[in-house]
Amino acid sequence: MFNKLKLLFTIPDLRKKVIFVLAMLVVFRVASSIPVPGVDAERLRAFIGGNQFFGLLNIFSGGVLDNLSVVMLGVGPYITATIIMQLLTMIFPRLKEMYQEEGEAGRARFNQYSRILTIPLALLQSYGLLVLLARQQVLPELTGFGFAVNMVVATAGTMLLMWIGELITEKGIGNGVSLMIFAGIVAGLPTSIRQEFFTFSPEKLPNYLLFIAVGLIVIAGVIIISEGQRNIPVSYAKRVRGGRVYGGVSTHLPLRVNQAGVIPIIFAISIILFPGLIGSFLAGVSNSYVQQFSQFLISLFNNQLVYGIIYFLLVFIFTYFYTAVTFDPQAIADNIQKQGGFILGIRPGRPTAEFLYRILNRITLAGGLFLGAVAVLPLLVQGALGVQALTIGGTALLIAVSVVLETMKQIEAQLVMREYENI
Repeated sequence: MFNKLKLLFTIPDLRKKVIFVLAMLVVFRVASSIPVPGVDAERLRAFIGGNQFFGLLNIFSGGVLDNLSVVMLGVGPYITATIIMQLLTMIFPRLKEMYQEEGEAGRARFNQYSRILTIPLALLQSYGLLVLLARQQVLPELTGFGFAVNMVVATAGTMLLMWIGELITEKGIGNGVSLMIFAGIVAGLPTSIRQEFFTFSPEKLPNYLLFIAVGLIVIAGVIIISEGQRNIPVSYAKRVRGGRVYGGVSTHLPLRVNQAGVIPIIFAISIILFPGLIGSFLAGVSNSYVQQFSQFLISLFNNQLVYGIIYFLLVFIFTYFYTAVTFDPQAIADNIQKQGGFILGIRPGRPTAEFLYRILNRITLAGGLFLGAVAVLPLLVQGALGVQALTIGGTALLIAVSVVLETMKQIEAQLVMREYENI
């Protein structure tokens, strides 16, 4: 490991990429530390700490909501636009063809549509966020012109971070958007550790030791499940074309256990926290019936047991849903058949698709249970250990581990490529 890190800073080309990534992350953190004028920092921290929806939004924006910076929305609208575009491929065959069959040119056009969709989403999210924060007295009451300026600033901040993320992906190492989210998660660790340090007492020592032990086990489990896959053996028949023999080889089709990544958690948290958000908006209405309804919604979804059960079920359901969106067994079976391949003991065509569908359902069951457990684990740890500032599991841990693993793979690929060039 240390030899690879040494090579990473020894090879000039890779050293430049690493320095470029670090420089862009510094720009991101500097921008996220510039607050908009008139923010009540204490009210903001209390509001985010007591609102699970904005806590998750803070994670996916890279921690930029902590002080309501000029890039307050982070890359959230861009992630939302990307998810919407992927879901639209199920409705519009032309988009699916563009994304999956037209190669780099098609994906470039698809990504351009995602960028364009980011603008109205950022304007809409900035409007809702500013209105809600003004009602919570986190921000002062804004005039029409000041409100419009803040919306434009927030949208411009999102486009800036999107551009920085794409620059990192193109000229650096790793996925730029993921690295910025990872940087925001890591940046919040010192604050959490400091909070626990100042409230430390000897009576809590067993809880902290148990916390560390469970944390290491959870990280190991996330790595195992994230890297786990079922390899389906695929053989290719020999074919003669123009005096040359093609095929006659065996390979495998990898089916990942966690095929959907963190997307089901995003979908689930958006739905389960939406009623509570509606309740917060309706709380300011003068009608007594509306106020009673808003209080019912808030109290229902503030119940940790109800919240945890619904959250787990939604994550499990959306794991199957998103896997069905991104993985089409029939299309995979058709491609294998077109290339002269077959799975031993399974006839090509529809029987192959049915076989892949059965295998995918089984491993998705394990992936869904895993994602659901990771999602609700912070609630269990906080309730059992009483460690409020630190949490084990959840979306932040899953993102952090996934980003580290993916970045390490890209670094190893770059080093292997340089070794071949030297040979």
